[in-house]
Amino acid sequence: MINNGLDLARWRQALAADSRVQIPDFLQPAAAEALAHCLEHEVPWHLAERSTGESRTSERGAYPDEAGYRALLERAYARAAQEYQFAYDSYMLVRAAKEGWDPQLPVHGVLQFFNTPEFIAFARWLTGDAAITHVNAQCTRYRPGQFLMPHSDEDSREGRRYAYVLNLTRAWRPDWGGQLQFLDAEGRVTQTLMPRWNSLSLFRVPQRHQVTLVSPWAACPRHAITGWWLARGAG
Repeated sequence: MINNGLDLARWRQALAADSRVQIPDFLQPAAAEALAHCLEHEVPWHLAERSTGESRTSERGAYPDEAGYRALLERAYARAAQEYQFAYDSYMLVRAAKEGWDPQLPVHGVLQFFNTPEFIAFARWLTGDAAITHVNAQCTRYRPGQFLMPHSDEDSREGRRYAYVLNLTRAWRPDWGGQLQFLDAEGRVTQTLMPRWNSLSLFRVPQRHQVTLVSPWAACPRHAITGWWLARGAG
């Protein structure tokens, strides 16, 4: 599934130097195309948000109707002036696998591949972190008006070591928003990573970061598969 032509030693060195990296052309082209098609046309999305002040995800088959969705976004925007908020579409691959959802979807193969001994060995080599034992994953879709405010991803109970974003949106434009941005302790943006087609954004946890609001004029959603490289029993 990983592109055999990558100079991975180069990206290993860059990650060690900067604690974050974006690897272009990460998947073999056919794999990237198949996953993108699945995200665009087949995944039954849920809504992840915290407009009431608590994180929650809509139940299977219960995505809000248009009026409810717009009201929810307005509540999230109002709260965002004072507190942490997010709103984006999600499909949790770990839960889906446990509960037997939609077994025909090609995206399930990503979670399986990411947890093979070969991929775990690759993750340990790339990061230099021998504690990594497993990977979780969710599909994400950011539509116009959706966003993820600054946070660090720190969660010692889950054993998060590295966060990743496998970007699967074709021809994204900078003015469409949806940028992965890293922030310093004063809240200044120190780096911006565009969701470039078939790239893997990877960074050590914790680091302050955000996904900027997707512009109203964005011509398509921002699709990705995201999650963490984890260490079992780290907490």
